[in-house]
Amino acid sequence: MTFQWPAMLLFLLLIPGVVAAYVSWQRRRRERAAGLAAQGLVTTETGRPRSWRRHLQFALFTTALALLVIAVARPMTTIPTLQHRATVILTLDVSNSMAATDVKPSRIAAAKTAANAFVRQQPAGVRMGVVAFGQRSVVVQQPTFSHGDVLQAIDHLSLGGGTSLAQGILTSLDAIAGKTLRINQKDLGSDASQVHIGYYGGATIVLFSDGENTDQTSPESMARLTSVAGVRIQTVGVGTAAGTTVHIQGFTVATALDSQTLRSVAKVTSGSYHQAGNAEGLRTISNTIDPHLTFVRSHTEVTAIFAAAAAALLVLGALISLLRSGRVL
Repeated sequence: MTFQWPAMLLFLLLIPGVVAAYVSWQRRRRERAAGLAAQGLVTTETGRPRSWRRHLQFALFTTALALLVIAVARPMTTIPTLQHRATVILTLDVSNSMAATDVKPSRIAAAKTAANAFVRQQPAGVRMGVVAFGQRSVVVQQPTFSHGDVLQAIDHLSLGGGTSLAQGILTSLDAIAGKTLRINQKDLGSDASQVHIGYYGGATIVLFSDGENTDQTSPESMARLTSVAGVRIQTVGVGTAAGTTVHIQGFTVATALDSQTLRSVAKVTSGSYHQAGNAEGLRTISNTIDPHLTFVRSHTEVTAIFAAAAAALLVLGALISLLRSGRVL
Protein backbone atom coordinates (compact mmCIF):
# COMPACT_ATOMS: atom_id res chain seq x y z
CA MET A 1 0.00 0.00 0.00
CA THR A 2 1.18 3.52 -0.82
CA PHE A 3 -0.07 6.95 0.22
CA GLN A 4 -0.47 10.15 -1.79
CA TRP A 5 -0.11 12.27 1.35
CA PRO A 6 2.13 10.13 3.61
CA ALA A 7 2.96 13.05 5.91
CA MET A 8 -0.58 12.82 7.28
CA LEU A 9 0.31 9.49 8.87
CA LEU A 10 2.27 11.41 11.50
CA PHE A 11 -1.08 12.10 13.16
CA LEU A 12 -1.16 8.41 14.09
CA LEU A 13 1.38 9.33 16.76
CA LEU A 14 -1.51 11.01 18.58
CA ILE A 15 -3.27 7.66 19.10
CA PRO A 16 -0.95 6.45 21.91
CA GLY A 17 -1.48 9.81 23.65
CA VAL A 18 -5.26 9.37 23.45
CA VAL A 19 -4.96 5.85 24.88
CA ALA A 20 -2.68 7.07 27.69
CA ALA A 21 -5.15 9.85 28.55
CA TYR A 22 -8.00 7.33 28.67
CA VAL A 23 -6.04 4.96 30.95
CA SER A 24 -5.14 7.88 33.24
CA TRP A 25 -8.76 9.01 33.36
CA GLN A 26 -9.93 5.48 34.24
CA ARG A 27 -7.34 5.25 37.04
CA ARG A 28 -8.39 8.59 38.56
CA ARG A 29 -12.00 7.52 38.32
CA ARG A 30 -11.30 4.32 40.25
CA GLU A 31 -9.34 6.27 42.88
CA ARG A 32 -12.23 8.72 43.40
CA ALA A 33 -14.69 5.85 43.64
CA ALA A 34 -12.49 4.12 46.21
CA GLY A 35 -12.22 7.34 48.26
CA LEU A 36 -15.98 7.84 48.27
CA ALA A 37 -16.51 4.19 49.19
CA ALA A 38 -14.14 4.58 52.15
CA GLN A 39 -16.37 7.40 53.37
CA GLY A 40 -19.45 5.24 52.94
CA LEU A 41 -20.86 7.52 50.25
CA VAL A 42 -20.99 4.83 47.54
CA THR A 43 -21.10 1.06 47.53
CA THR A 44 -18.02 -0.86 46.51
CA GLU A 45 -18.10 -3.41 43.71
CA THR A 46 -17.52 -6.98 44.74
CA GLY A 47 -16.72 -10.15 42.90
CA ARG A 48 -15.15 -10.20 39.48
CA PRO A 49 -13.86 -7.05 37.86
CA ARG A 50 -16.16 -5.22 35.48
CA SER A 51 -16.36 -6.62 31.97
CA TRP A 52 -14.08 -5.45 29.17
CA ARG A 53 -17.26 -4.37 27.38
CA ARG A 54 -17.17 -1.04 29.25
CA HIS A 55 -14.06 -0.21 27.20
CA LEU A 56 -15.62 -1.25 23.88
CA GLN A 57 -16.86 2.25 22.97
CA PHE A 58 -13.41 3.75 23.50
CA ALA A 59 -11.79 0.95 21.45
CA LEU A 60 -14.22 1.62 18.59
CA PHE A 61 -13.57 5.37 18.78
CA THR A 62 -9.79 4.90 18.77
CA THR A 63 -9.89 2.49 15.84
CA ALA A 64 -12.16 4.87 13.91
CA LEU A 65 -9.76 7.74 14.60
CA ALA A 66 -6.83 5.70 13.24
CA LEU A 67 -8.81 4.77 10.13
CA LEU A 68 -9.72 8.42 9.53
CA VAL A 69 -6.06 9.43 9.73
CA ILE A 70 -5.18 6.73 7.17
CA ALA A 71 -8.04 7.92 4.94
CA VAL A 72 -6.73 11.51 5.05
CA ALA A 73 -3.34 10.19 3.84
CA ARG A 74 -5.15 8.94 0.70
CA PRO A 75 -4.07 5.28 0.60
CA MET A 76 -3.63 3.46 -2.72
CA THR A 77 -3.29 -0.25 -3.36
CA THR A 78 -3.32 -2.70 -6.25
CA ILE A 79 -6.74 -4.26 -6.57
CA PRO A 80 -7.76 -6.92 -9.11
CA THR A 81 -11.07 -5.95 -10.69
CA LEU A 82 -13.20 -7.88 -13.16
CA GLN A 83 -13.63 -5.88 -16.37
CA HIS A 84 -14.73 -6.40 -19.96
CA ARG A 85 -11.64 -6.04 -22.15
CA ALA A 86 -10.79 -6.64 -25.81
CA THR A 87 -7.65 -6.07 -27.87
CA VAL A 88 -7.78 -4.91 -31.50
CA ILE A 89 -4.77 -4.25 -33.74
CA LEU A 90 -5.36 -2.00 -36.75
CA THR A 91 -2.91 -3.21 -39.39
CA LEU A 92 -2.53 -0.79 -42.29
CA ASP A 93 -0.81 -1.40 -45.62
CA VAL A 94 1.61 1.47 -46.33
CA SER A 95 3.27 -0.01 -49.43
CA ASN A 96 3.75 2.08 -52.57
CA SER A 97 0.65 0.62 -54.25
CA MET A 98 -1.49 2.33 -51.60
CA ALA A 99 -0.74 5.64 -53.35
CA ALA A 100 -3.05 4.55 -56.19
CA THR A 101 -6.03 6.79 -56.88
CA ASP A 102 -8.60 4.28 -58.12
CA VAL A 103 -10.47 5.27 -54.95
CA LYS A 104 -10.50 8.97 -54.13
CA PRO A 105 -8.44 10.71 -53.04
CA SER A 106 -6.13 7.66 -52.69
CA ARG A 107 -6.09 4.17 -51.28
CA ILE A 108 -4.10 5.18 -48.21
CA ALA A 109 -6.43 8.11 -47.55
CA ALA A 110 -9.44 5.80 -47.85
CA ALA A 111 -7.78 3.29 -45.51
CA LYS A 112 -7.08 6.00 -42.93
CA THR A 113 -10.64 7.27 -43.15
CA ALA A 114 -12.06 3.78 -42.64
CA ALA A 115 -9.65 3.07 -39.77
CA ASN A 116 -10.52 6.37 -38.06
CA ALA A 117 -14.24 5.62 -38.38
CA PHE A 118 -13.68 2.17 -36.90
CA VAL A 119 -11.76 3.56 -33.90
CA ARG A 120 -14.56 6.01 -33.13
CA GLN A 121 -17.07 3.16 -33.04
CA GLN A 122 -15.24 1.33 -30.26
CA PRO A 123 -16.18 1.59 -26.57
CA ALA A 124 -13.64 2.62 -23.94
CA GLY A 125 -13.00 -1.00 -22.89
CA VAL A 126 -11.42 -1.87 -26.26
CA ARG A 127 -7.64 -1.62 -26.24
CA MET A 128 -6.25 -0.77 -29.68
CA GLY A 129 -2.85 -0.65 -31.34
CA VAL A 130 -1.58 0.28 -34.80
CA VAL A 131 0.80 -1.66 -37.08
CA ALA A 132 2.09 -0.29 -40.39
CA PHE A 133 3.48 -2.71 -42.95
CA GLY A 134 5.09 -2.62 -46.36
CA GLN A 135 7.92 -5.01 -47.14
CA ARG A 136 8.67 -4.75 -43.43
CA SER A 137 6.40 -3.83 -40.56
CA VAL A 138 6.49 -1.88 -37.33
CA VAL A 139 4.27 -1.33 -34.31
CA VAL A 140 3.39 2.36 -34.63
CA GLN A 141 1.22 2.43 -31.52
CA GLN A 142 1.33 -0.16 -28.77
CA PRO A 143 -2.11 -1.37 -27.61
CA THR A 144 -3.68 1.36 -25.49
CA PHE A 145 -7.04 2.48 -24.14
CA SER A 146 -6.28 6.02 -25.33
CA HIS A 147 -8.19 6.07 -28.60
CA GLY A 148 -6.94 9.59 -29.27
CA ASP A 149 -3.37 8.26 -29.45
CA VAL A 150 -4.54 5.59 -31.89
CA LEU A 151 -6.13 8.19 -34.18
CA GLN A 152 -2.93 10.25 -34.17
CA ALA A 153 -0.83 7.20 -35.05
CA ILE A 154 -3.09 6.44 -38.02
CA ASP A 155 -2.95 10.01 -39.33
CA HIS A 156 0.88 10.08 -39.23
CA LEU A 157 1.40 6.99 -41.44
CA SER A 158 3.44 7.43 -44.64
CA LEU A 159 4.06 5.22 -47.68
CA GLY A 160 7.03 3.26 -49.00
CA GLY A 161 8.29 -0.16 -50.10
CA GLY A 162 6.71 -3.40 -51.26
CA THR A 163 4.06 -5.49 -49.54
CA SER A 164 4.35 -8.40 -47.11
CA LEU A 165 0.95 -9.32 -45.72
CA ALA A 166 2.52 -12.13 -43.66
CA GLN A 167 4.97 -9.72 -42.02
CA GLY A 168 2.12 -7.33 -41.18
CA ILE A 169 0.16 -10.15 -39.54
CA LEU A 170 3.20 -11.39 -37.60
CA THR A 171 3.99 -7.94 -36.21
CA SER A 172 0.34 -7.58 -35.23
CA LEU A 173 0.68 -10.79 -33.24
CA ASP A 174 3.79 -9.30 -31.61
CA ALA A 175 1.72 -6.28 -30.54
CA ILE A 176 -0.99 -8.53 -29.09
CA ALA A 177 1.52 -10.75 -27.27
CA GLY A 178 3.53 -7.78 -26.01
CA LYS A 179 6.77 -9.36 -27.18
CA THR A 180 8.65 -10.34 -30.33
CA LEU A 181 7.55 -13.79 -31.44
CA ARG A 182 10.20 -16.06 -32.95
CA ILE A 183 8.91 -18.21 -35.81
CA ASN A 184 10.77 -20.66 -38.00
CA GLN A 185 9.60 -20.00 -41.56
CA LYS A 186 10.13 -23.66 -42.50
CA ASP A 187 7.79 -24.83 -39.75
CA LEU A 188 5.28 -22.24 -40.87
CA GLY A 189 5.33 -23.59 -44.41
CA SER A 190 4.83 -27.22 -43.38
CA ASP A 191 2.14 -27.09 -40.69
CA ALA A 192 1.36 -23.81 -38.89
CA SER A 193 -0.85 -25.65 -36.37
CA GLN A 194 2.30 -27.19 -34.86
CA VAL A 195 3.89 -23.78 -34.18
CA HIS A 196 3.02 -22.68 -30.64
CA ILE A 197 3.24 -18.97 -29.86
CA GLY A 198 0.71 -18.83 -27.04
CA TYR A 199 -3.03 -18.27 -26.93
CA TYR A 200 -4.57 -14.81 -27.15
CA GLY A 201 -8.27 -15.57 -27.44
CA GLY A 202 -10.56 -12.59 -27.95
CA ALA A 203 -7.98 -10.48 -29.81
CA THR A 204 -8.71 -9.22 -33.34
CA ILE A 205 -6.57 -7.95 -36.21
CA VAL A 206 -8.30 -5.57 -38.63
CA LEU A 207 -6.21 -5.57 -41.80
CA PHE A 208 -6.56 -2.64 -44.23
CA SER A 209 -4.87 -3.41 -47.57
CA ASP A 210 -5.23 -3.66 -51.35
CA GLY A 211 -4.26 -7.32 -50.97
CA GLU A 212 -1.30 -7.23 -53.36
CA ASN A 213 1.49 -9.34 -51.87
CA THR A 214 5.11 -9.10 -53.11
CA ASP A 215 6.62 -11.38 -50.46
CA GLN A 216 7.28 -15.12 -50.78
CA THR A 217 5.83 -15.96 -47.36
CA SER A 218 2.22 -17.06 -47.73
CA PRO A 219 -0.21 -14.79 -45.88
CA GLU A 220 -2.60 -17.75 -45.58
CA SER A 221 0.07 -19.73 -43.65
CA MET A 222 0.54 -16.83 -41.26
CA ALA A 223 -3.24 -16.60 -40.93
CA ARG A 224 -3.37 -20.27 -39.91
CA LEU A 225 -0.82 -19.55 -37.19
CA THR A 226 -2.97 -16.62 -36.09
CA SER A 227 -6.03 -18.83 -35.90
CA VAL A 228 -4.20 -21.38 -33.71
CA ALA A 229 -3.32 -18.51 -31.36
CA GLY A 230 -7.03 -17.69 -31.00
CA VAL A 231 -6.80 -14.40 -32.92
CA ARG A 232 -9.30 -13.48 -35.63
CA ILE A 233 -8.36 -11.47 -38.73
CA GLN A 234 -10.95 -9.17 -40.31
CA THR A 235 -9.84 -7.80 -43.69
CA VAL A 236 -10.82 -4.50 -45.30
CA GLY A 237 -10.12 -4.16 -49.01
CA VAL A 238 -8.93 -0.79 -50.34
CA GLY A 239 -9.00 -0.18 -54.11
CA THR A 240 -10.91 -1.47 -57.15
CA ALA A 241 -10.74 -4.69 -59.17
CA ALA A 242 -10.17 -2.63 -62.33
CA GLY A 243 -7.18 -0.97 -60.69
CA THR A 244 -4.95 1.76 -62.05
CA THR A 245 -1.26 2.60 -62.33
CA VAL A 246 1.18 4.22 -59.92
CA HIS A 247 4.57 5.78 -60.50
CA ILE A 248 7.31 4.19 -58.40
CA GLN A 249 10.91 5.40 -58.75
CA GLY A 250 10.42 6.41 -62.37
CA PHE A 251 8.47 3.28 -63.34
CA THR A 252 4.77 2.99 -64.09
CA VAL A 253 3.34 -0.03 -62.30
CA ALA A 254 -0.14 -1.51 -62.68
CA THR A 255 -1.99 -2.24 -59.44
CA ALA A 256 -5.44 -3.60 -58.57
CA LEU A 257 -7.35 -4.81 -55.55
CA ASP A 258 -6.69 -8.49 -54.77
CA SER A 259 -9.82 -9.23 -52.80
CA GLN A 260 -9.36 -13.00 -53.14
CA THR A 261 -6.20 -13.01 -51.02
CA LEU A 262 -7.86 -10.86 -48.38
CA ARG A 263 -10.91 -13.14 -48.34
CA SER A 264 -8.68 -16.21 -47.93
CA VAL A 265 -6.76 -14.65 -45.03
CA ALA A 266 -10.00 -13.75 -43.25
CA LYS A 267 -11.63 -17.12 -43.89
CA VAL A 268 -8.76 -19.07 -42.34
CA THR A 269 -9.37 -17.31 -39.01
CA SER A 270 -13.20 -17.31 -39.24
CA GLY A 271 -13.11 -13.63 -40.07
CA SER A 272 -14.83 -11.71 -42.84
CA TYR A 273 -13.96 -9.43 -45.73
CA HIS A 274 -15.39 -5.94 -46.34
CA GLN A 275 -14.72 -2.95 -48.57
CA ALA A 276 -13.20 0.19 -47.06
CA GLY A 277 -16.06 2.42 -48.18
CA ASN A 278 -18.71 0.16 -46.67
CA ALA A 279 -19.77 1.71 -43.37
CA GLU A 280 -22.06 -1.23 -42.63
CA GLY A 281 -19.10 -3.57 -43.05
CA LEU A 282 -17.12 -1.69 -40.42
CA ARG A 283 -20.07 -1.92 -38.02
CA THR A 284 -20.23 -5.65 -38.71
CA ILE A 285 -16.58 -5.99 -37.74
CA SER A 286 -17.22 -3.97 -34.58
CA ASN A 287 -20.05 -6.33 -33.64
CA THR A 288 -17.73 -9.34 -33.90
CA ILE A 289 -15.34 -7.92 -31.31
CA ASP A 290 -16.10 -9.87 -28.16
CA PRO A 291 -14.84 -8.20 -24.97
CA HIS A 292 -14.16 -10.90 -22.39
CA LEU A 293 -14.19 -10.72 -18.63
CA THR A 294 -10.71 -10.56 -17.19
CA PHE A 295 -9.11 -9.60 -13.92
CA VAL A 296 -7.23 -6.32 -14.29
CA ARG A 297 -4.80 -5.25 -11.58
CA SER A 298 -4.86 -1.50 -11.13
CA HIS A 299 -3.34 0.84 -8.55
CA THR A 300 -6.46 2.42 -7.06
CA GLU A 301 -7.13 4.94 -4.30
CA VAL A 302 -9.06 3.31 -1.45
CA THR A 303 -9.70 6.37 0.73
CA ALA A 304 -13.45 5.77 0.62
CA ILE A 305 -13.06 2.27 2.10
CA PHE A 306 -11.14 3.53 5.15
CA ALA A 307 -13.50 6.49 5.61
CA ALA A 308 -16.56 4.23 5.39
CA ALA A 309 -15.06 1.79 7.91
CA ALA A 310 -14.36 4.64 10.34
CA ALA A 311 -17.90 5.97 9.99
CA ALA A 312 -19.33 2.48 10.59
CA LEU A 313 -17.32 2.09 13.80
CA LEU A 314 -18.44 5.51 15.07
CA VAL A 315 -22.09 4.65 14.40
CA LEU A 316 -21.67 1.27 16.12
CA GLY A 317 -20.14 2.95 19.15
CA ALA A 318 -23.01 5.45 19.28
CA LEU A 319 -25.60 2.64 19.15
CA ILE A 320 -23.87 0.73 21.95
CA SER A 321 -23.84 3.91 24.07
CA LEU A 322 -27.55 4.47 23.45
CA LEU A 323 -28.42 0.92 24.44
CA ARG A 324 -26.31 1.02 27.61
CA SER A 325 -26.86 4.52 28.94
CA GLY A 326 -29.61 6.09 26.84
CA ARG A 327 -27.28 8.72 25.42
CA VAL A 328 -24.74 8.87 22.58
CA LEU A 329 -21.77 9.94 24.71
